[in-house]
Amino acid sequence: MRRKRILTAVLALAAGLLAGSPPALATDAAPGTAPAAESYTWKNARIDGGGFVPGIVFNRKEKNLAYARTDIGGAYRWQESGKTWTPLLDSVGWADWGHTGVVSLASDSVDPDKVYAAVGTYTNSWDPGNGAVLRSGDRGASWQKTDLPFKLGGNMPGRGMGERLAVDPNRNSVLYLGAPSGKGLWRSTDSGVTWSQVTNFPNVGNYVQDPSDTSGYASDNQGIVWVTFDESTGTSGTATKTVYVGVADKDNAVYRSTDAGATWSRLAGQPTGYLAHKGVLDTANGYLYIAYSDKGGPYDGGKGRLWRYATATGTWTDISPVAEADTYYGFSGLTVDRQKPGTVMATAYSSWWPDTQIFRSTDSGGTWTKAWDYTSYPNRSNRYTMDVSSSPWLTWGANPSPPEQTPKLGWMTEALEIDPFNSSRMMYGTGATIYGTENLANWDSGGQFTVRPMVQGLEETAVNDLASPPAGAPLLSALGDVGGFRHTDLTKVPSMMFTSPNFTTTTSLDYAETNPDTVVRVGNLDSGPHVAFSTDNGANWFAGTDPSGVSGGGTVAAAADGSRFVWSPAGAGVQYTTGFGSSWSASGGLPSGAIVESDRVDPKTFYGFKSGKFYVSSDGGATFTASSASGLPSGDSVRFKALPGAKGDVWLAGGASDGAYGLWHSTDSGATFTKLSTVEQADTIGFGKAATGASYQTLYTSAKIAGVRGIFRSTDKGATWTRINDDAHQWGWTGAAITGDPRIYGRVYVSTNGRGVVYGDTSDTSGGGSGGGGTDPTPTPTGACAVTYTITNQWSGGFQADVKLANTGTSAWSGWSLGWSFPNGQTISQLWNAGYTQSGSAVTAKNVTWNANVAAGSSVSFGFTGSWSGSNAKPAAFTLGDQSCTVS
Repeated sequence: MRRKRILTAVLALAAGLLAGSPPALATDAAPGTAPAAESYTWKNARIDGGGFVPGIVFNRKEKNLAYARTDIGGAYRWQESGKTWTPLLDSVGWADWGHTGVVSLASDSVDPDKVYAAVGTYTNSWDPGNGAVLRSGDRGASWQKTDLPFKLGGNMPGRGMGERLAVDPNRNSVLYLGAPSGKGLWRSTDSGVTWSQVTNFPNVGNYVQDPSDTSGYASDNQGIVWVTFDESTGTSGTATKTVYVGVADKDNAVYRSTDAGATWSRLAGQPTGYLAHKGVLDTANGYLYIAYSDKGGPYDGGKGRLWRYATATGTWTDISPVAEADTYYGFSGLTVDRQKPGTVMATAYSSWWPDTQIFRSTDSGGTWTKAWDYTSYPNRSNRYTMDVSSSPWLTWGANPSPPEQTPKLGWMTEALEIDPFNSSRMMYGTGATIYGTENLANWDSGGQFTVRPMVQGLEETAVNDLASPPAGAPLLSALGDVGGFRHTDLTKVPSMMFTSPNFTTTTSLDYAETNPDTVVRVGNLDSGPHVAFSTDNGANWFAGTDPSGVSGGGTVAAAADGSRFVWSPAGAGVQYTTGFGSSWSASGGLPSGAIVESDRVDPKTFYGFKSGKFYVSSDGGATFTASSASGLPSGDSVRFKALPGAKGDVWLAGGASDGAYGLWHSTDSGATFTKLSTVEQADTIGFGKAATGASYQTLYTSAKIAGVRGIFRSTDKGATWTRINDDAHQWGWTGAAITGDPRIYGRVYVSTNGRGVVYGDTSDTSGGGSGGGGTDPTPTPTGACAVTYTITNQWSGGFQADVKLANTGTSAWSGWSLGWSFPNGQTISQLWNAGYTQSGSAVTAKNVTWNANVAAGSSVSFGFTGSWSGSNAKPAAFTLGDQSCTVS
């Protein structure tokens, strides 16, 4: 089940899978941006999926060009060569975190290089910013942004309806956007640069999921939900005359314009009593298909119908595959086969039990077949087989009784698309992944088609907590919706999430510092225990016993030796236990809801924080005493950690912009704290392996330092800081957790809210260097060099490349300048991790301050995006000063 996820810390504040660089985001007014201060390579700890995919969009002009949108984790482009997805919105920064929620996507069928995204996560106060429309002329490799005067809801009810954003297939400078919250229908006539409301559109919608919801989440008007053009009513270069619009209004769901939007009218004779989730037009047969549900989704939906509208005659036909009395779900996923007119498919999106259903018709809805059916209840006959070997956790470790099966065909299946160029390929989104098949034709021939995850590269988990123990698995994660994972290899999908019990969301986890085989986690579960323990480093688990009143996970801490635990659950006061939670006792002196952590040396010392006060226990959590430390953040948007190997060494990050905010350090178990003057704001703190020659562990934080928001590292106890991410790698909100790796210098694990666990590795293989960068000497390197030039992505007129420069000589470089000539007149548009100049075909890339020094046997990397025409051959030669480099 997919829950809505809320940034609790942000609420308080408001009161690659790429080894190179993902796309850059720009506004029309170019901002001043700070470059990264060190070369880092960023990747995801592979989970593959893990969240709701409400939209999949294929380009209608170019084969194999497809996009996917997620509700909180950005947008992705399909890479056919590797059958993977490339993230497109990693450049969204902290201040605009809401723009990682994508409510709609549109791919231009006139110019396939153009793609648009309508972004914004919440329409209520949870998201302090307005929505925006992003536009790209290079398939999402870079973006420009137009801010809107209203909010959009990528993670709001109704987000599976759509698409709300559409490009005119005849005059592609015209776009429409359906808005929520009563804001109506909007139009752009200049390719998304400016937008204005279509003031004569007659209906802004009126459907709300729950009018009594005072938060504004379920009580928002879901508004205008889809726009569909009839391309047969226009010619190239002139605006399409007939446009259909779906409105969240059960009595007036579909409107039409026949004069390119000059006037609008309710479509006569339409059915009532339902919401129109999707409207898909088969122009070859002149049919508009509409999927109806009695609710907005994506979780709810009882009754539903499928209707067909004949555009030439105005005739409506109920083509539902089952009688209304037999539906217990709504219809939403809807697609037609562009290669085989008359073939239409739909999903029963809210059929939670025993499984979702997919329907298929080859006669325009006259007759239907199902993906599965009952033989003799509860036994099922499936037209498909499922292969989840690439993401084995999709079985959830379940062993259900018939008619339920594992893995399920899906749930929350609101995105369903047949490849417009390949009738055998279909993709559909679920609450956890993208499934697909490449032998769909077997459906009609009587054979079975194979359903597999088609999700590699799309990482969509929300991260609540992270741990990197000194032994065992390098990474343990606490995640929303899918619980969490134990990664023994960051490049491989774990076989299963945490089970026994399987929390819907894990809120906190910890390990015993001197006995890392002992691990504890807490989380949310509709029915069952909220705490679990492991004695083999998280490989296997057993449930503990809840104290009375527990309703949610809260935070948990393990003693340094694993002999006891302190738990601050939701719904009950703080508790402590010796052993593995067979019984709990109330902790004295620490308020309910406090954040708890343990000292990493003394097993009897635990710490707590609540409402500006720091608390200490020296008796194993039985009693806590408030510290006299003052000046700490007054709210509860705080995260703190004790340093491994040093008793009483505590770092605390957090605060709010209207009060105390920053990073504090204590060396006396919280009796006193010193605020670091070098850090303006900080939200997380973590520790990793010390740099070579350093006497203190490396610090990592998501913070604002020197006016710049980013991920920072310090190798000198916080005296100086190095920004290790860059403007292309920001991932929206990163304030939940961070940790370094105690075994690998420079490696850091970063939490995101929808982009999974991101980890970074430094190019500084020496494991040393100062915290604040260095000088920029004149590059005069000598000795042998080698260059690896890799085109990592290519599209019509554009490409992305990575360059690796290796020092294969015997002496270190104190600066470098690499030159080459493009053989086909390619032009660099953006380059990162180096400075550059280009004159004609000649390019010179030069070190920046933080990557000037390259030890013998080490290398440095940079990347760029560029344009090409005709051919895109690789440069044949590279020179380092006067030295020719070996090229591979």
